Amino acid sequence: MILNVYYNLAKKILFPINRSITGIGIKKSLKIIKRKIPELKIYKIKSGTKVFDWRIPPEWNISDAYVLDKYKKKIINFKENNLHVVGYSQPINKLINKKELLKHTYSSTKKKAIPYITSYYKKNWGFCINKTQKRIIEKKYKSKDLFSVVINSNLNPHGNLVYGELIIPGQSRQEILISTYICHPSMANNELSGPIVSMCLINHFSKIKNLEKTLRFIFIPETIGSIAYLSKNILKLKKKIIGGYNLSCIGDERQHSCILSKYENTPADDALIESYKRLNIKYKKYSFLERGSDERQYNSPGIDLPIASIFRSKFNKYPEYHTSLDNFETVVTKKGIRGGYKIAKTAISILLKKIIPKNIILCEPQMSKRNLYPYISSNNRPKITNDIMNFLQYADGKNDLKKISKLINLSIKEAIKIKKILLKKKLIEI
Repeated sequence: MILNVYYNLAKKILFPINRSITGIGIKKSLKIIKRKIPELKIYKIKSGTKVFDWRIPPEWNISDAYVLDKYKKKIINFKENNLHVVGYSQPINKLINKKELLKHTYSSTKKKAIPYITSYYKKNWGFCINKTQKRIIEKKYKSKDLFSVVINSNLNPHGNLVYGELIIPGQSRQEILISTYICHPSMANNELSGPIVSMCLINHFSKIKNLEKTLRFIFIPETIGSIAYLSKNILKLKKKIIGGYNLSCIGDERQHSCILSKYENTPADDALIESYKRLNIKYKKYSFLERGSDERQYNSPGIDLPIASIFRSKFNKYPEYHTSLDNFETVVTKKGIRGGYKIAKTAISILLKKIIPKNIILCEPQMSKRNLYPYISSNNRPKITNDIMNFLQYADGKNDLKKISKLINLSIKEAIKIKKILLKKKLIEI
């Protein structure tokens, strides 16, 4: 099964790569995915480019980092685990005392967990260690002991942010957006589970002939990637996207969960809830007030794309989150990935089949010139005329045909009849 191929690719090849929101790691990871999915296109945006209220940061790369004690022994070593360095640490090479070292050292409350810490937008540097390592430094060394700290990194203001995009054309210009991020170093559930499921979905839906709608897949760095992508594409996205899903933390076996779109009333929300019911899966729905992944960008005011997030265990709700313990041995499994994939595939399949009419004329169309409204004014308009006008009011691309029929008190059969009339008159699109 293709899931096994992508799972092994992530576990054995992608997992060790040091990724960040920019840099060699994310470029390498996207090229590896492209070898499996040649249709994937890779784009870049220059550092310093303004994207809404943000700017693309300098491109960060790192070759080595370590701390030597007074005996010239490496007590912290980036090459042993790439989480040992604070992401986006600036270069440094100097002697410091124990107090300053501990000031720039971050640890987890768990004995064996190295925390994941970043400082993308403020110059800083630091190391990350587990609780046991920190206790050794605190107890073994004296306050006057000196440590050599070295971080061989580079912040290039002329670099780039890169992302991947793949479009599977459908019969309709309406699109479904599937977004996942690929920017975290060596974490399985919070990072690679989303890309694994996305690759499986691409493999599945690219084989379907006469796909009802177009599918747009993106592999981006979290937050700055979605902001940058929206900044470049928002006008066409607002015209085409009728729903979609952000995929993250979707590979463990503990539970199923989601965050629906901001008002929980879109066809994408309905399709996701229906998929849980169809598959007889118990799930936890988190409030949008508990957002934290890229669903917060897609649902932002002015953007307003109907995107929900699909998880297994939600970010920040499982003990290994943002630590070195988030791995393929104890957290992400093939069974967990299969369950996440099944939900996402079912939700997309349901959404693909939904008929979502969208009015293509601003304000109320002139219906009389289309023979849909009497030329002579009267208080006794035909019922079909009122039904057509009501249909158009709710054909805003946010309601499927079933919901429109309920809102205007029509049977599905009557709503389908009106849909055909309006399509023929080129007043709506689906």
